[in-house]
Amino acid sequence: MPKTDHEIEALLSRPTPGATEAVKHLPGDFVVLGVGGKMGTTTAVMLRRALDEAGRKEARVLGVSRFSRPEARQELESFGVQTLSCDLADAAQVAKLPLVPNVLYLAGQKFGTSSAPEATWIQNTVVPALVAQHYRNARIVVFSTGCVYPFASVEGRGSNEDEDVAFLGEYASTCVGRERVFSYYSKVHQTPQLMYRLNYAVELRYGVLVDIAQRVVAGEPVDATMGWFNCIWQGDACARAIQCLQHTASPASRLNITGPEKLSIRAVAHEFGRRFGRDARVVGQEAPTAWLADASRSIALFGPPTVSVDQMMDLIVDHLSAGGRLLGKPTHFEARSGKF
Repeated sequence: MPKTDHEIEALLSRPTPGATEAVKHLPGDFVVLGVGGKMGTTTAVMLRRALDEAGRKEARVLGVSRFSRPEARQELESFGVQTLSCDLADAAQVAKLPLVPNVLYLAGQKFGTSSAPEATWIQNTVVPALVAQHYRNARIVVFSTGCVYPFASVEGRGSNEDEDVAFLGEYASTCVGRERVFSYYSKVHQTPQLMYRLNYAVELRYGVLVDIAQRVVAGEPVDATMGWFNCIWQGDACARAIQCLQHTASPASRLNITGPEKLSIRAVAHEFGRRFGRDARVVGQEAPTAWLADASRSIALFGPPTVSVDQMMDLIVDHLSAGGRLLGKPTHFEARSGKF
């Protein structure tokens, strides 16, 4: 059972066979933009480990962030990732970034949108314009979100990649804006891109499952109004992002990334209650719709996730029972207003 952040990162960043195979066929160096975020470190470290396993030790993995937390930079360097400090909203700084053929774009803003919407618009639409032009000759995987879709019926499989996007709240609007800006430059410069629409990555310290488990442990009510959700182990999500570099196109392609299951908030809360040996307090009545995504296409490409929901729950129960550190960033999975 991993205990320290370093041990957890080592677990999360273990390359899948698919990630290792992918980097064999992706010549040149790699850059992870927004490497200081929740998934950035895992993605960059997995890239480094996959390249090493593939016998490509000469290939560089560059991690770019403002690095407001110096310890994040030290952690990355300890795993062999080269770090560069850059404010991606500053055109002059972006212009100095090394040009590499493989780009993973994880920068963006979600939480705090309601209090500072203008900052979210800058981060989610202006920064993409600067990055897309600078890396016009690269292949780019653009992290997006399932929040660009409208709510889907809980009776179905969820939204697929052909679904029209929606604008539920300011955050979702900026995410659609991010996709539109990148897609524009994909057409203008024939830049191969992929819009990576992720629904809820989970690890030991963060994610919908962690939020629900915490509330059960604390005896706090779990709101089941949203009803259902999808999720995927963060390691699997990062491995799929690396593999997506092989599936970029111009015009930009789109791909839903999540697990195959449609999970009931109520059932998950009660299962955590059983595992913790206490009753779960579930409130609210399930709505007929939820943010759900159909990941059939990505699962056909990459296979099922390597870590199951049951395994994720086991890891989270062990971590919380041992008093493990959390990131302290609630997902707000229950929010139906689109406000974050």
